[in-house]
Amino acid sequence: MALKSKDLLGLKELSSGEINLILDTAESMKEVLSRPMRTAPALQGKIVTTLFYEPSTRTKNSFETAAKMLSASSSSIAASTSSAVKGETLIDTVKNLEAIGVNGIIVRHSMAGAPHLIARNISGSVINAGDGFNEHPTQALLDMFTMREKKGPIKGKKVVIVGDILHSRVARSNAWGLLKLGASVTLVGPPTLMPKGIEATGAKVSYNLDEAIKDADFVNVLRIQMERQQKGLFPSLIEYTKLFGITKERLEKARKDVVIMHPGPINRGVEISSDVADSSRSVILEQVTNGVAVRMAVLFLLMGSRGKN
Repeated sequence: MALKSKDLLGLKELSSGEINLILDTAESMKEVLSRPMRTAPALQGKIVTTLFYEPSTRTKNSFETAAKMLSASSSSIAASTSSAVKGETLIDTVKNLEAIGVNGIIVRHSMAGAPHLIARNISGSVINAGDGFNEHPTQALLDMFTMREKKGPIKGKKVVIVGDILHSRVARSNAWGLLKLGASVTLVGPPTLMPKGIEATGAKVSYNLDEAIKDADFVNVLRIQMERQQKGLFPSLIEYTKLFGITKERLEKARKDVVIMHPGPINRGVEISSDVADSSRSVILEQVTNGVAVRMAVLFLLMGSRGKN
């Protein structure tokens, strides 16, 4: 089986079979990471560029590391140092990259749908590294990969995603992917941070975190996006933490084997306390490691195994 598209634009567009293919391939890629010589020649001769119009630490660096592990050449472009500051359009930018010889573009953009627009205009592979409030497919894939490592098949597992659902592309990608693999997903947060119509994904919605986490296998904690809170979407950070923060005391109401996740970056003491983030229940740093393996799998399946680009 292969991925149907030359691009990875979102999990809404993938089948359960394609998602499982990526996760299965990531298992092989993680084995490569454990070797003394952590490289494979799968993408030798290919050129990959990260094109980021928004800040990133984990996603950008793990994609660049993944490309190098597969022996691809990689380059990096930030909007602040590109010709975008001179007025060059997004399409002109990517067409110039293709003319230079770039085979794959990994893009993060504030505009939802930007990766889809790029994919329609170039022949190389396009990977969505986050577009507006829409999707962040590789983050959801690494989350699901981590879940499989910890508790086996995802089917039947209960996942709670808590936090700023309104602005979270991570929440949307996780909901699409997890539901396709047979998990139960509950989205939790203040009513003001819950988007209208989110139930269309098939996820449940709750405003009571204590009730939601009682039988959860996984609690995926989302960052409170401080840069958006000037809109007054909740009264105060103290009140948010009281009602929706993941603390050691709150987890006493959860299963003993509940797994705590967070896509990062963390606001310690706001959405999650340090004693939880650094506890044995937390797999936050394992998620970061698994991100490299998952992104290696995506690059390989799009650019290595298809025999094109």
